[in-house]
Amino acid sequence: MAPQRRAGGRAPEAGGGVGGAEERRRRPSRGFCFVLFSSGVKGTAPKDSRRKWLKVAFLLSSAMLGYLLSGSYFLSEDGVTEVLAHHGESLPDRFIEIPCSEDYDSHKRFEGTCLLQLIIAERGLSLGGSDGGASILDLHSGALSLGKHFVNMYRYFGDKVHDIFTEEDFQLYRDVRQRIQQKIALAFGISSSSMYLTKPTFFSRINSSEAKTTHDEYWHPHIDKVTYGSFDYTSLLYLSDYTEDFGGGRFVFMDEGANRTVEPRAGRVSFFTSGSENLHHVEKVQWGTRYAITISFTCNPDHGIGDPVLT
Repeated sequence: MAPQRRAGGRAPEAGGGVGGAEERRRRPSRGFCFVLFSSGVKGTAPKDSRRKWLKVAFLLSSAMLGYLLSGSYFLSEDGVTEVLAHHGESLPDRFIEIPCSEDYDSHKRFEGTCLLQLIIAERGLSLGGSDGGASILDLHSGALSLGKHFVNMYRYFGDKVHDIFTEEDFQLYRDVRQRIQQKIALAFGISSSSMYLTKPTFFSRINSSEAKTTHDEYWHPHIDKVTYGSFDYTSLLYLSDYTEDFGGGRFVFMDEGANRTVEPRAGRVSFFTSGSENLHHVEKVQWGTRYAITISFTCNPDHGIGDPVLT
């Protein structure tokens, strides 16, 4: 499907210039504050994207009118008004435009890789795991869930880490990060060089086990910029399939008067601006295991981090 616009003004020109420090620190543009895409395409960015978007905006507005009239838009029994991405759909780029909040004023299916990323997550989390339902692995800091606590796996396990990971694993992670970063930059009309990887960035594994600590209670509504501070853009790469590998666990955007959900599918990527315009939560996983990677970016170089390295 083509870009879909839900409100707000025109997005800035793709590939906008990045001139000195002031430009590098600029806040995300008002407009494209939620973007969802499925990573089946490995090609380069379209050269005539603006003309294409104008065309598809009209086509999609007609499709949306039919969708609204069909009655499928109205609130369902589980509280979700609209499913933005069904599990069974194989999506090319899809965009939803909403007005940005004022949270930025302080700032002056990857088809060939998804399975490998899942293997990295499974191997890394085999070193530990939470006693509750939510476990994380951060390759940058080394943070790993272990029982009711976190440890630095590089210090805690020492040389054993080299039996779990290879340099090729870390290179794959860097390649995926770069592709997501370029895709976000294209969608929001900014230069990828004005975006900086920021922490925390992590693999997550969620199952139906009862929460043991507050860290296991992943289902509460939250705003990423409030929770993490440095986030300007949040992305998630899903590594397992809703209804096939797990039940529950959908990603839910909480808009006024309406909830909209993304159903995870292995290889699907969703990304969005991290401010209060995108309040969200993850449903409790009812059965099975949900894997994903969270990779986030900042516009402030002071909050940037480098890619993880195998130490």
